[in-house]
Amino acid sequence: MTTERLNGSLYTVIENKIATVEFGHPASNSFPSELLQRLTDELNNLSANPEVNLIILKSEGDGAFCAGASFDELLAVSNLIEGASFFSGFANVINAMRKCSKLIVGRIHGKAVGGGVGLAAACDYAFATVDSAIKLSELAIGIGPFVIEPAVSRKIGKGALGEMTLAAHEWKNAYWAQEKGLYAKVFETKDDLDKELEIFTSKLASYNPEALSEMKKVLWEGTENWDTLLYERASISGKLVLSDFSRNALNQFKK
Repeated sequence: MTTERLNGSLYTVIENKIATVEFGHPASNSFPSELLQRLTDELNNLSANPEVNLIILKSEGDGAFCAGASFDELLAVSNLIEGASFFSGFANVINAMRKCSKLIVGRIHGKAVGGGVGLAAACDYAFATVDSAIKLSELAIGIGPFVIEPAVSRKIGKGALGEMTLAAHEWKNAYWAQEKGLYAKVFETKDDLDKELEIFTSKLASYNPEALSEMKKVLWEGTENWDTLLYERASISGKLVLSDFSRNALNQFKK
């Protein structure tokens, strides 16, 4: 079951030094601004929590892992400030994942679109199922994956990013995503995924927390400019979403 709360839900359970963060939204686990901010705040809190060695990021239900940005909020954007502010929500989450002192393991149980691909890419290690196809459909609605691009390119490279972005109507299957480096492992079923996830995270959380934290820093070397880059990208998307092309495309998607 996925939450019926219109602003989405976010729950964290801490057990055996592992914090499991689960988000949900009735519209295919998409993200309105409020939920993006809640996730950002929770990641920042867990980063400073000495009782946590590792974070698992997952979403609710059996359908999509994450459908990206809330179409309702995209349609509600009426000026440049609102546009930049909305897309800064994804910038905040990705930067929180990047700067978090804890390693983040993603449980990608289903399809990921747009910002959902960005979330998967910002995880330090990701498990997926055969149902975890991915798509960057932003060009089809008149914008582009500008905010999440640095995170996605870091994992799969510019070539694969271009392949996904320019073929905005195409799904790439989970094995393609694994081959390109987005997913570490792909499983036939969610049960198989969860069994391996439990074994893997239990081992990882038992290691020296200082070593884990230092390794996290190594993995993200060279991304220090994202504190400004992602917000510059948010402004680009915020401008484009005001275009007549985007307005019309979003309304067509809503029908």
